[in-house]
Amino acid sequence: MISAPDSVGDSPDRYAVMGNPVAHSKSPMIHMAFAEQTRQNMIYRALQVTTGGLVRALGDFESQGGKGLNITVPFKELACRLVDDLTPRADRAGAVNTITFSDDGSRSGDNTDGVGLIRDMTDNHHIEIVGKRILVLGAGGAVRGIILPLFEQHPDSVVICNRTVDKARELVGYFGSSGNVSACGYAALPGAKFDLVINGTSASLNNQLPPLPEDLFSDCAWAYDMMYSDQETIFCSWALTHGASHATDGMGMLVEQAAESFFIWRGVRPRTQPIIAMLRSDSG
Repeated sequence: MISAPDSVGDSPDRYAVMGNPVAHSKSPMIHMAFAEQTRQNMIYRALQVTTGGLVRALGDFESQGGKGLNITVPFKELACRLVDDLTPRADRAGAVNTITFSDDGSRSGDNTDGVGLIRDMTDNHHIEIVGKRILVLGAGGAVRGIILPLFEQHPDSVVICNRTVDKARELVGYFGSSGNVSACGYAALPGAKFDLVINGTSASLNNQLPPLPEDLFSDCAWAYDMMYSDQETIFCSWALTHGASHATDGMGMLVEQAAESFFIWRGVRPRTQPIIAMLRSDSG
């Protein structure tokens, strides 16, 4: 905990991340590093929430004076229905990963996943998105938050692939006016080539792969895993041995979306590069 000079003796403001699973989360480390960097008086914890327990968990945290929450898998879509107002980007995404509890008792929901992804791709890895053919794997809450930000970078096309094709088609119906977006199942992928493949499934958390064909990547293609790990994720390892020229996990996205949440809550924007370097060093 880091206390600002003018708040010595004050109780720290309380923040947390809620999810299931959540024990692996690096969010507490990231936000406390942000707090030290910017001299904010706050604490941040990881809280495991049981299936069906999010409503109660939010109420308990709020009643205990909590100031803000990050929401992760699998509760991002449900969180939309548990806040009083949504920012435009959360409303468009249909998913919330950042909740702010106001003094008047209201809850505001935001989604920082998309801006976190784009900042990591473009600023940290210099991935070119304009005019590229993009494949997004998965159709859950994490993917909902990135589709519009991807289209704001003007790709040639976005294909959403999911085991349950109807769920992917639902997203196409939701985002269809944003650009050239289509849906498919994994069986339709053989023969298709993509410049950027984004794994938005949680399979990497269980060291598993979606059923992908071996000829998925075009020349000089990137593979991006929205999940992260202390070691190279199974998706990144597979991609680099099946035609991808570059691959990275979502550690940078995690830090960048956290920085946006931190800015929403505290009104100060932390520097992300030192935190990404710290996490990479710890995992190395």
